[in-house]
Amino acid sequence: MTVTLTRDPGGAATLTFAAPPVNLYSLELHQAFEDALDDLASAPPRALLIRAEGKVVSGGVDVSLFDAQTSAAEGKVLFDRMLELPLRIAALDYPVVFAAHALCLTWALEVALACDIIVASDRAKFGLVEKVVGLTPTMGGTQRLASRAGIGRAKEFVMTGDLYPAATLEQWGVVNRVHPVDQFDDAVAALLTSLAAGPTRAHAATKDVLRAVERGGVSAADAEITSLAAALYDTEDMRNAIRSFLADGPGNATFAGR
Repeated sequence: MTVTLTRDPGGAATLTFAAPPVNLYSLELHQAFEDALDDLASAPPRALLIRAEGKVVSGGVDVSLFDAQTSAAEGKVLFDRMLELPLRIAALDYPVVFAAHALCLTWALEVALACDIIVASDRAKFGLVEKVVGLTPTMGGTQRLASRAGIGRAKEFVMTGDLYPAATLEQWGVVNRVHPVDQFDDAVAALLTSLAAGPTRAHAATKDVLRAVERGGVSAADAEITSLAAALYDTEDMRNAIRSFLADGPGNATFAGR
């Protein structure tokens, strides 16, 4: 079981998890994820990719973990711990992309839904299948799916426990982009490079605006947007990009992430 973190000179980082044979969630894998997130906190990248090694993204959770809990109180402790992972990912202040190359179940989909952009291959399938053990998703998948696709779709997805192809979730607005499997890695790399080369502080402001929408709707975002946007005057990137626009036209600025 490994979680590896790599960085490239352009400012992007890639977090890759592998727990053969099918990348089941365990507390050990969770801790390795958190160690990688601690590393990222000490030196934040300008964009992050989360991906899996292996034939599938994940086959779900190691069910023996659920069996080891003997009461509702113990279950609550476990579920609180599990929820910490997507919460940490959702709180990151730079663009986060999740790449799903194949089957992506339960915890891995819930982590994906905590990311900003989900990219899938046309062979990927997705499911929140906790109903098979009499459980409901505990890592934020239901509510984040509802945020992207609506309450009705979230009910259908979770209550049926069916597997849905990437194309369907793209239609629902859950998956952002679907690529043929032979073009998938290149498409993901191009997106990550583009995001890492962008105005990092402006991307963080965008995420703050959308967090306000999640907390209180459009009116809550309206109350914060002008302050968030005005703060960008203190960034090197905005000032340089304005000068570049006036001197050389649109699309010629380069951004340093500051």
